Amino acid sequence: MRYRLTCLTPLLVGDGRKLSPIDYMVWKDQVNVLDQRRIFRLLSKGPRLEGYLTQLKRADKLDFASWGGFAQNFADRRVPFEHPSAAAYWDKAPRESLSIPTFLSGLDGPYLPGSAIKGALRTGVLSACWGDGEPPQMDDRNWDRPGEAAEEQALGPGSTNYMRAVAVGDSHPIPVAALKLYLLRVSTLVARGPGRFELGWKQAPRGSVAGKQVGESTPQFAEMAEPGTVFEGVWRENAFLAQPEIARALHWKEPVTGARILAAANRFAGRMLAIQKQYAVWAGLPLLQQSVEHLETWLAHVQGNGNACLLSLGWGSGLLAKTGWLETDNEAYRKALQQAPLYSRALTTGLPFPKTRRIVFLENQPATLPGWVALEVG
Repeated sequence: MRYRLTCLTPLLVGDGRKLSPIDYMVWKDQVNVLDQRRIFRLLSKGPRLEGYLTQLKRADKLDFASWGGFAQNFADRRVPFEHPSAAAYWDKAPRESLSIPTFLSGLDGPYLPGSAIKGALRTGVLSACWGDGEPPQMDDRNWDRPGEAAEEQALGPGSTNYMRAVAVGDSHPIPVAALKLYLLRVSTLVARGPGRFELGWKQAPRGSVAGKQVGESTPQFAEMAEPGTVFEGVWRENAFLAQPEIARALHWKEPVTGARILAAANRFAGRMLAIQKQYAVWAGLPLLQQSVEHLETWLAHVQGNGNACLLSLGWGSGLLAKTGWLETDNEAYRKALQQAPLYSRALTTGLPFPKTRRIVFLENQPATLPGWVALEVG
């Protein structure tokens, strides 16, 4: 069997690497990634190498007046901005905003690792296992991985884990032309009375500006696969584990099949989209609300197929896509999470949690959330 994954919003699945501002130059509304090895070989033949190394060491970004020819002639690859306005924001952005996370690539080009898909499916199954009861018990002795024990209890240890029922291979490479540089900003909610909120945009290193001052907030840039990009790869289901007697031997309540996993992912996606739509209403972001409603239309379509699901994965998808528990207003959940230094300050505000989202800008407008895809198996 094979899978076909279609990007519905811009998607970034990376390997943790970033382009620093001295690894590239912006020229003609695109990022020109420099072939540094080739540049070093060229400069080593003349007197300019020392000056180039000095600028690499001291400068925030390369001086285009002195080294702009490299952007034209020594670029390893060129990635266009999604919209020309993004280049202007890049030019004014602080240095800490200029490190660009890049899409995972191999020798043959960018590809989507199967582990990213299976991880998103796992979150949906975990949510189905926990249901709507009390939140899972977190390990307050290890806040690096507080939910690990609860996850193992729900899904089973390695030898009997529900996710053994399916295997997802890495995708085939896609053309580099499918990647673009997108502008993102972090939105937040500001309280304006009981149940009333106002949009804000985060500024580094702290604080925020009002919604109408979006141009003064701190921009982020990321190399992402554009909507419509298709990844294809191998999907395998373990028919042996789907036998009722084997399921009983593994202490599973019922056989775990690919169809059940996809259905669990769809239920999780539906609940998450409802939360995201409410956030868009609170923040007063009409384009974002339209985007979420479009995703809900997609969800209704794939649910009717029975062999497909909607997933949120990759960089920027946020806490909700990484946790199997979505009832973040649950008092027991908030009380437990307040013990974690990372979340305690945000929870004490009494605002909806999480109160921030990474928003992708399309044509210089806050338009959508990153990382939403449709997965079809057949």
